[in-house]
Amino acid sequence: MKDILSLVRPNIASLAPYSTARDEYKGDIGIFLDANENPFNNGYNRYPDPRQKALKARISVIKGIAHECIFIGNGSDEAIDLCFRIFCIPGVDNAIAIRPSYGMYRVAADINDIQLREVQLNSDFSLPVDILLAQADEHSKLLFLCSPNNPTGNCFPLVQMEELLNRFDGMVIVDEAYIDFAEQPTLLTLLDKHTNLIVLQTLSKAYGMAGLRLGLAFAAKEIIQLFSNVKYPYNINLSAMEHAERLLARDVCSEVDIIKKERTRVAKALAPLPCVLKVYPSDANFLLVKVTDADRLYNRLIEGGVIVRNRSRVKGCEDCLRITIGTPAENDNMLSIVSAFS
Repeated sequence: MKDILSLVRPNIASLAPYSTARDEYKGDIGIFLDANENPFNNGYNRYPDPRQKALKARISVIKGIAHECIFIGNGSDEAIDLCFRIFCIPGVDNAIAIRPSYGMYRVAADINDIQLREVQLNSDFSLPVDILLAQADEHSKLLFLCSPNNPTGNCFPLVQMEELLNRFDGMVIVDEAYIDFAEQPTLLTLLDKHTNLIVLQTLSKAYGMAGLRLGLAFAAKEIIQLFSNVKYPYNINLSAMEHAERLLARDVCSEVDIIKKERTRVAKALAPLPCVLKVYPSDANFLLVKVTDADRLYNRLIEGGVIVRNRSRVKGCEDCLRITIGTPAENDNMLSIVSAFS
């Protein structure tokens, strides 16, 4: 077992976190005269629970993870930023990430003045394990893996990710934003085995809550306590928590099944089109598609009222568009435009 607390920035390890009177009080509260709120009830006059206890309890049941091992952030981007703030000394430490991948790893690293050492995926988007490890030195605190990866869509083999967990001396962050669309299982089952593992997930994709901005981090309780210490006190608003608890009661399996079936149908429809050079296999809710002229097709889709993501300027994704899987009708609309493109 790795001594994960030795990786923490000294000032964060000794941080006295902000504490509210309601954190400190242990009884049943009747009269709230502690937080300078407006006392007249309109449903939102009180500050939200800074620990999100009710929502964590609901997520704990769904994910099979103890509540003390769950962090809820303002989108996964908050959790990504906190990883840098907790573990990396600005201007001294570094982090490692794959390329191409989610752009916020680079943005968060730059904001925190942390060098991000990006390693290009192999030409088939497979994971270059030894090259990733070769980038590490005594100041390498974080290693980011997105699986299924954005924008390539593929999962990385569990055996390779576990090899990195065993061989990398820092924290390994596995971003599973799209795991609900994959056949490969989550790494949540490895949390007890690897104390240097942080798994990121989200309620934005399969659960349909992108507008609520709720990201999840799962890790050893000591790591989650550090997340709780460093985050802003009321990072999740009351309305978002209430809506999330209600929406989590929905069974989204049928929607996920439709998206996965549509992913297969759209891939098969795109593959033979003259302007399509390759449709990459996907474990996510999108397809990466290599075309003859990405810029022109992108503009043609825009003219037809369809917005996709042009990834053609990303190294390794030249002439590629990333196409999210929509409803069957939306997908048909997109396919009609691509079919007519020449």
